Amino acid sequence: MFNVERIREDFPILSREVNKRQLAYLDNGATTQKPRAVLDSVNQMSTLWNANIHRGVHYLSQQSTEMYEGARETVRSFLNAASTREIVFTAGATASINAVAYSFGERYISAGDEVLITEMEHHANIVPWQLMCQRKGAILKYIPFDDNGELRLDLLDSLITERTKIVSVVQVSNSLGTINPVKEIVAKVHAKGIPVLVDGSQAVPHMPVDVQDIGCDFYVFSGHKLYAPTGIGILYGKETLLEELPPYQGGGDMIAHVRLDGTTTWAELPLKFEAGTTNYIGAVGLGAAIRYMEEIGLNSIQAYEQELLAYANQRFATISSLNIYGKAPHKAAIISFLLGGIHQLDTGMVLDKLGIAVRTGTHCTEPVMTHFGIEGTVRASFAMYNTKEEVDRLYEAILVVQQMFGGAY
Repeated sequence: MFNVERIREDFPILSREVNKRQLAYLDNGATTQKPRAVLDSVNQMSTLWNANIHRGVHYLSQQSTEMYEGARETVRSFLNAASTREIVFTAGATASINAVAYSFGERYISAGDEVLITEMEHHANIVPWQLMCQRKGAILKYIPFDDNGELRLDLLDSLITERTKIVSVVQVSNSLGTINPVKEIVAKVHAKGIPVLVDGSQAVPHMPVDVQDIGCDFYVFSGHKLYAPTGIGILYGKETLLEELPPYQGGGDMIAHVRLDGTTTWAELPLKFEAGTTNYIGAVGLGAAIRYMEEIGLNSIQAYEQELLAYANQRFATISSLNIYGKAPHKAAIISFLLGGIHQLDTGMVLDKLGIAVRTGTHCTEPVMTHFGIEGTVRASFAMYNTKEEVDRLYEAILVVQQMFGGAY
């Protein structure tokens, strides 16, 4: 059985009070809390093993390097990548997408070429492509979604042309919860000879991911959304593509030789894309987070969170004035909603006074809000340490909000 109470004991912050009430943390789509295994690994790395990686022959540097590269192997296994040469440590998913947009754009994009993304992307998977297209004179196109929050994949073939150079798609929408069929999308796009980037930031905390099974050319995620520290993320790229792309940043550790005449050469993969002193402490923390999740079991986590989602949907269905945005049949444990005519910020502030942490606003998906003609939503995003009792607290708190702002709407 999934022992959620035992898991909660591993997260010190969950025992604290907010506004004199027991904290119910339901903002996991923004960032997750950290278990002791991660906190201890970061603390031990900082106090016992801290030394710059790849640069020293002394003991601490050698140990730090070994732990950093060990974390890389943990990530490789977690994603089932073919080689650690395909695993690049970055500052997060945003940095990873920017790296691909810049490097791929420099290598492959010319004026008049096209990039295809979706209407439901996080801003981090929109703006880097906009900047690249503006710089290169390319055209950015979008796959729309319907009012249930499902991509209009029936339009995919017509949106791809002979000028399409890359497709970038989110695996799980952070504001709608939609789980997109990325394996199917990749197969269709690959049939036309076009590479695909998948943003897995909201997928990796909630389900097993196999990049070789998906078949994508690039895959990105942020550590802080799967119980790891902030400032660390992953760019997976197929080795053949990473070999061809120019580096996104220059500096120490990503070079083989530096010559004043400009004939500087790059280090072997993956260091070619890891300029400067990387967040090696964060990388070790990421490795600890992945091992912690794997001990619990990704399939068990997914099944439990789906149970929570079903329970929350059942409870919320009894509130007639509550409108959920994102009703795809395949969803992660994310519920975005508005309560009658009550402003989402008012709802969020009242919930906070009751000790419940949710997200309000556009969730960095303003085009999604524009699609529905709204300014934002309240978002409850669940994690493996949340409980049905917390869902009940959220339900009761919504009724309080409704009563405070005028009863029935």
